[in-house]
Amino acid sequence: MDLELEKVVSGMILSASGWRGIFAENGDEESPAPGISPGHRIIVSAAARVFSDYLKKAEPRSIIVGRDTRPTGEAVAGAVIRTLVVEGWEVRYLGVSAAPEIMAYARSLEGLAGGFIFISASHNPIGHNGIKFGLTDGGVLPGSEAAELVKSFRAFTGQKDRIAETETLLVGTREGELAGVYSSSAKYKEEALRAYRDFTTEVITGFPGGRESEKVLETIAQGIRERPLGIAADFNGSARTLSIDREFLCGLGASFRAINDRPGGISHRIVPEGESLEPCRRFLEELHREDPSFILGYVPDCDGDRGNLVIWDEGEKRSRALEAQEVFALACMAELAYLVWTGELKYDNKGNALTRAALAVNDPTSLRIDKIAAAFDVPVFRAEVGEANVVGLARRLREQGCMVRILGEGSAGGNITHPSAVRDPLDTVGAIIKLLTIRSAPERKGLYELWCSLSDQSETYREDFTLADIIASLPAFVTTGAYSEEAVLKVKTADHGLLKERFQRIFLREWEERKGELKSRYGISCWEAAVYNGMDEKRGIANFAEAGRGGLKIGFLNSEGRMIACVWMRGSGTEPVFRVMADAEGSDKRLERDLIEWQRRMVFEADSQSG
Repeated sequence: MDLELEKVVSGMILSASGWRGIFAENGDEESPAPGISPGHRIIVSAAARVFSDYLKKAEPRSIIVGRDTRPTGEAVAGAVIRTLVVEGWEVRYLGVSAAPEIMAYARSLEGLAGGFIFISASHNPIGHNGIKFGLTDGGVLPGSEAAELVKSFRAFTGQKDRIAETETLLVGTREGELAGVYSSSAKYKEEALRAYRDFTTEVITGFPGGRESEKVLETIAQGIRERPLGIAADFNGSARTLSIDREFLCGLGASFRAINDRPGGISHRIVPEGESLEPCRRFLEELHREDPSFILGYVPDCDGDRGNLVIWDEGEKRSRALEAQEVFALACMAELAYLVWTGELKYDNKGNALTRAALAVNDPTSLRIDKIAAAFDVPVFRAEVGEANVVGLARRLREQGCMVRILGEGSAGGNITHPSAVRDPLDTVGAIIKLLTIRSAPERKGLYELWCSLSDQSETYREDFTLADIIASLPAFVTTGAYSEEAVLKVKTADHGLLKERFQRIFLREWEERKGELKSRYGISCWEAAVYNGMDEKRGIANFAEAGRGGLKIGFLNSEGRMIACVWMRGSGTEPVFRVMADAEGSDKRLERDLIEWQRRMVFEADSQSG
């Protein structure tokens, strides 16, 4: 068992975004088999014990557990629940739950529960699984706290006596208490759904119930009555199959249709990008032929926190998928315009923002966001990849007096809308619904007209605008998709700080060779490097190695000193890959293609110098 356990622990990726690994008993990351090995049962139990120790001062002794629809989820949940019961916790088990659902429920139980354990590997293949830990603030543990938990877990698994205790615990008899946990599951699931419905209404309207929230909901409902709206979903067997989506969207007045809506019926790749959006795109096209009101569709990942979009393009007379960066940009524009519409974001007579507002995003989020934010006179702040980092940065900005309504990881799509602390496809769809339904009236401009005015596009606005018109009004950028072949590298160099140091030498050599060409062809005059570690951004650095395992971005500026393109790199914290990206202003793909190919070649050269 020692060798097996060592292998299992070494195969886990432990990060603030979650603890993940291949849990399928046969070791196949695409395996649909439900069993897990004895070694995995032990480390899952060890993880639950470490979190129990972390929460040991919590009163009362109640903890929430939920899982997504992965084949191994039930086995992992069984080990977690048995451990927590023996540790003396009252377990509120939700069974299958979307990540935003369990987090909304935890938030509703502040003072009544210690925290939650959510069993999921997010967008990883179905043979993977993992664990996320959180408290009752509605989000996962902050990066610093998560790091302490990882440290405790490593120490725990290195002690033979504690592992022996865990093995004994897993075969202990607590069948009566365990039966009570499972028999109460339906009751707690209903409580969670109710809490999630109420919280989603608060997030989308921006008001915690009451008359103001009702007025926004009525405005949305009236807009849908005037211009019927149909929404399609490809649940892909995810946790959202058992959540509030249909009820909530129909409650707004929209029509709703779904495919792959059997829990666990995962029919294609989990990550909702690229080819994974194709079934929903085809479905939307079929629905639109039957009923032209169907113009929007979404696809979540397995735990239901990320969702990307497909739309009906009235100009092209076809449905098409949006890139992840487009989805995030659209949501950011919508929510900033909504702040102007509600009066929370105000301006003086010169167009300067009187409200201290900000956006918090991750480091590979497209520069497109900066252009959108500039139209609203709102600054953008960046953190290292990782939802906990972005949420932590937003929290820090709020403590400094900034209003941060929307945040997220543009490279993955979807968005986090305050007071939520997790991505949620319903919040993304809600942002689009507001754009489509809160239209101009004699007394004030609607969301889209506000955007057109603030972005100097007033002449393009028309009253009968479509969703495609809205998307076309966004700043044009070409960005490497995070899950495209070009974006994912395998590198041998384990020390990523060293890899970036070597990359710097190569880049400086190549810059001298290419700077004349880059200026004449693309208008690039100079460059600037920045590093991202946790919630901190450091610009104008001279030593690329400062990035360590964090993000490194090289921005390319024109003669006016404006950043028009960039390249970015970072080793994944949840997968054994090294990610790269290029981002370029405009609709011409040549600069992005040039930059990503150049970057990949330089990274491979740097990696080849190992040893």
